[in-house]
Amino acid sequence: MNQAVSLGIDLGTSELKAILLDASGAILAQSGERVSVSRRQPGWSEQDPAHWWHACLAALARLRDSQPQAWRRIACVGVSGQMHGAVMLDGAGQVLYPAILWDDSRAVAQAAQLNRDYPHYAEVTGSLAMAGLTAPKLLWMRQQEPELFARIDCVLSPKDYLRLLLTGQRVSDMSDAAGTLWLDVARREWYEPMLHATGLTREHMPTLLEADQRCGTLTREAAAQLGLPVGLPVAAGGGDNPVSAVAIGAVQAGDTFVTLGTSAAIVAITDRPAGNPAQAVHSFCHALPQRWYTMGAMLAGASCLRWVTRLLGQPDEQTLLELVRLGLPVDRPVPISSPVFLPYLAGERTPHNDPLLRGGFMNLGHDSTPAMLGYAVLEGVGFGLLDAMNACRSAGATVNACALVGGGARSDYWAQLLANILDREVYTLEGSELSACIGAARLGFLAIGQGELLQQGMPVKSRYQPIAATQPALRERYAKFRGLLSAAQALHG
Repeated sequence: MNQAVSLGIDLGTSELKAILLDASGAILAQSGERVSVSRRQPGWSEQDPAHWWHACLAALARLRDSQPQAWRRIACVGVSGQMHGAVMLDGAGQVLYPAILWDDSRAVAQAAQLNRDYPHYAEVTGSLAMAGLTAPKLLWMRQQEPELFARIDCVLSPKDYLRLLLTGQRVSDMSDAAGTLWLDVARREWYEPMLHATGLTREHMPTLLEADQRCGTLTREAAAQLGLPVGLPVAAGGGDNPVSAVAIGAVQAGDTFVTLGTSAAIVAITDRPAGNPAQAVHSFCHALPQRWYTMGAMLAGASCLRWVTRLLGQPDEQTLLELVRLGLPVDRPVPISSPVFLPYLAGERTPHNDPLLRGGFMNLGHDSTPAMLGYAVLEGVGFGLLDAMNACRSAGATVNACALVGGGARSDYWAQLLANILDREVYTLEGSELSACIGAARLGFLAIGQGELLQQGMPVKSRYQPIAATQPALRERYAKFRGLLSAAQALHG
């Protein structure tokens, strides 16, 4: 039996996770370390890249201590991470400014400027310019922090900075680079006109590889800190959504999944670029060669449930979900008079491309209960995903049965509600909360020529079929949800 082990690392927005995966696909150990977000000004979202490395060291130390024998069998490393962030380095490789994250909205004006001045670039880059993507952030830096901008020698995505500390190499992969707005997604190469539009050149960009290629090996310094051998191969890795797709087996055209974490998205795999920039539908490169994916993205997903749990003073999310389950059974129509929720706590991407949009409850009454408000939040996120799914289909993507991954997949109630709303089979997977880590570890194996795991997917945990009796009421409530958009937009001018 092959005793090789792959170390998979996923740098999320709120937590860095890591696993040890053996060549049979078994998870031998897992670990995580929280990371915090700084919001120095309204709409800003930043992290200190040094904290990522400290979190990595802490998480990996626990893995090493818990599984010393498996640790000695590590044959490769794969990395995954949050997309669209900007880490700006000077010529000596020092961080010049806090990393600006995917949900930062400071570059609204710069995104609008790029769309106005270069309207045809979206067809090449796979997306309209949006404040959450990387390119507008750098245009903001150029305009607001010109002295710092002049010192920039390289711009990296978050997981690419982590890999820089592991290997000493300034490298990115196609899937993460596609989320910057600087990539020609069809040609899978840097798109110099958009670089020039933000004051940068190809020299500011890392080397591009496919996610399953070997990008380098552990440096002497990193190896010493981690207790691993110098020269251990490291895969290029990829962005968290496409790497999760590798884990769950979403690798062929028509494969679809919904990710329901801090943010949310519906992702449909394609064999060609297929976006709809006008409706903020992204077409990005998959983490595997000659594959792409069409994505409709929401800026707030399961984070809406965390928010309303705190707002209602509930002890935890599970307690609130139980109130919802008992008060509004998921197999029965919901009263049309129940509250409706707009899930735009952090703005919205698909299909509205409006980072200033904000959420809210409507139709509240004296009889509104915590269960009703909790349900409205779950439903509102589902309606946002329905918006995103319809936009993806308008781009020509096929949306079949949907795997559900991320923290929200732990709720059977929410999974069934999504099946009812999307009118699609929804299925959950064993270990899906670790899908980005598993995908990263599999990419590590691919980088050393062990690709047998790729076709395995992940074991199905549960399947949920749409319940026809609930759908007439849901369609009526969805129409009310859509009708509230203009009022919400009017509130921010």
